Amino acid sequence: MKLAVLVKEVPDTWGDRSIDPVSKRVVRGKDLVIDEINEKAVEAALLVREANAGASLTVVTMGPKSALDALRKALAMGADDAIHIVDDGLAGSDAVQTSAALAAALGSRGFDLVVTGNESTDGRTAAVPAMLAERLGVAQLTFLRTLQVTGSEVSGERLTEDGHLDVSATLPALVSVTEQIAEARYPNFKGLMAAKKKPVETLTLADLGISAGDAGGANSWSVVTTVTPRPPREGGTVITDDGTAGTQIADFLAAAKLI
Repeated sequence: MKLAVLVKEVPDTWGDRSIDPVSKRVVRGKDLVIDEINEKAVEAALLVREANAGASLTVVTMGPKSALDALRKALAMGADDAIHIVDDGLAGSDAVQTSAALAAALGSRGFDLVVTGNESTDGRTAAVPAMLAERLGVAQLTFLRTLQVTGSEVSGERLTEDGHLDVSATLPALVSVTEQIAEARYPNFKGLMAAKKKPVETLTLADLGISAGDAGGANSWSVVTTVTPRPPREGGTVITDDGTAGTQIADFLAAAKLI
């Protein structure tokens, strides 16, 4: 069984994030890390590999040279090898273009199962998994909180407002997972050292067969026209207990549609 997991380098979620008002893109400074949801996706895929003898796991990213660090983190966790799609012409690509590049890298390699996070913490479109499944022509199970592979079938639980749905599909397939899927393991020293020697295949636009006119921010299908700074945090509501505190709290919660 051949497994692939998509990972992405993003600004640290614990730091301050902003959008450049000129380029209208997320500002990517020095505090770049592998997206936490991707770590969980890698963990879920590792558990599948461990339960299926002979399975292999490849991690894939599209990003600048610095994104190699995100791949190395996943390799240190236990992935077998990696694919790095890197080309200056891809800068600023939107979800449509990103899914096209990823599909070109994955499509000819015959993966049985592609695992992704449900959405990245920088773009938050939650659209790439579905777009990629469509381009690859495989079944998709999205927003899973559990994941199992038995024989030629993949299954899991998809949360709904009223509970969850038990969903399944025949391999090959693509799944996206939520924060509830698993807690990512910490790479140990042996894993960190081994990651330095694991193979990483580098692919450019030319390697993917994609023309420069079909990639990059200048050729995006979607365009950000304006950027509005986040408003400053306002002071909270202070409730003084004069005998009606309970009623005031209930009114406050009702106005916020929390009850």
